Amino acid sequence: MKCPLSKTFFSVKDVSEEFVIRGGKSLKGKVRIGGAKNASFPILVACLLTNEECEISNIPLIEDVFRMIEILKSMGADIEWKDKRTIRIKTDCVDPLKAKKELISLLRGSVLLLGALLGRFKEAKIPQPGGCIIGARPIDTHLDAFRQMGVKAQFMGKHFNFSFNRLPETREVILNEFSVTGTENIMLFSALNPGKTIIKTADCDYQVQELARFLEKMGVGIEGTGTHKLTIKGKKRLKGVKHKLMYDPPEAGTFIITAAATRGNVLIENVELPFLEFPLKKLKDFGVPLKIVKKGKGLASVRVYPWKNLKINKIQSLPYPGIPSDLQSAFGVLATQADGSTLIHDPLYEGRLKYLEELTKMGAEIYFADPHRAIINGPTKLYGKKLKSLDLRGGAALIMAGLIAKGKTTIENIYQIDRGYERIEERLQGLGADIKRIALK
Repeated sequence: MKCPLSKTFFSVKDVSEEFVIRGGKSLKGKVRIGGAKNASFPILVACLLTNEECEISNIPLIEDVFRMIEILKSMGADIEWKDKRTIRIKTDCVDPLKAKKELISLLRGSVLLLGALLGRFKEAKIPQPGGCIIGARPIDTHLDAFRQMGVKAQFMGKHFNFSFNRLPETREVILNEFSVTGTENIMLFSALNPGKTIIKTADCDYQVQELARFLEKMGVGIEGTGTHKLTIKGKKRLKGVKHKLMYDPPEAGTFIITAAATRGNVLIENVELPFLEFPLKKLKDFGVPLKIVKKGKGLASVRVYPWKNLKINKIQSLPYPGIPSDLQSAFGVLATQADGSTLIHDPLYEGRLKYLEELTKMGAEIYFADPHRAIINGPTKLYGKKLKSLDLRGGAALIMAGLIAKGKTTIENIYQIDRGYERIEERLQGLGADIKRIALK
């Protein structure tokens, strides 16, 4: 079976599209959350660690996932679509030198190839990974971590070169920050190297925990999942496995906050509750009525009801279990409808607040303290304007703004949104939103 959305893959090169939204409608109905985008990258890359076949289901059909699959195929991975959301993948004959470098340069998640390729081939060479324009995102933490393990890491021209000969039986790595991909890279590298790797200052968000579950299925010993200290016990040979990808917490959070912003009545299904407990608590604190029905194994359905009074003092994005940076922009749009002043603080990325500049065009009253902090005074009426999506999460936030604005909102560069949200306009239409995807000639 061919890729279910093969005709839209890399659509940004073939056709320019925009969203046209007529706001003012409260959302009603229900929506189901799909597979986790950021958890799919390390799972797909981990398939490089075994010569045996793996099967991954609940794949989200989005541009960034297609890019990662295309990168693996360019190296010689045998990938077959079993059904619309399930792939079989076998990597016994991959050649890293054949990887399409232009694809790696477009995808931030491709940085995870370092750990897997280095673990399997004892050397790796990749160009600078790409991704959203949300500020400086160097891989210094990755470089430092690999060097702590005895890996030679150099930047040569436009490529990173990594190699090693032999690792000590026990190695300890202290990450310079709570880096999701930095943690995952060391996990991938350690999985195929016998001995014990201790990772301190490890990130423990959903992507890392999902990778830990996958590696354990393959035969890797892992202790400390869900904490900031991981112990990885690698093996020379790992087995192929079947794995159903977890559901996407940021996507669930986006729909929950969007429902709240429109004063809607919406049921969101397939919510990974352990990774959204704090954001949901804060929404309740702010005045958003929620009903949470637990379904078992961490899953829940969340019902959002219209609010009467909304007050938000502060939104600060922090590593798990705090408010995710991926949801900060959604909370920012919600803050434009709250009574009083809201401090928005994102200490992680200095480009995360660029969407606020677009909101000011719509009538929002926003004062910037610095690239990481801004104050939003509300409530303010928003008015439809022509906007540009600068990054994935900021683009989704602009859709939210368009849904609550008066008049017509047009959002350009929606390819950024397609990178992380599968046909978001169709799912919003199912909730009563007036949103259309328009192809430009």
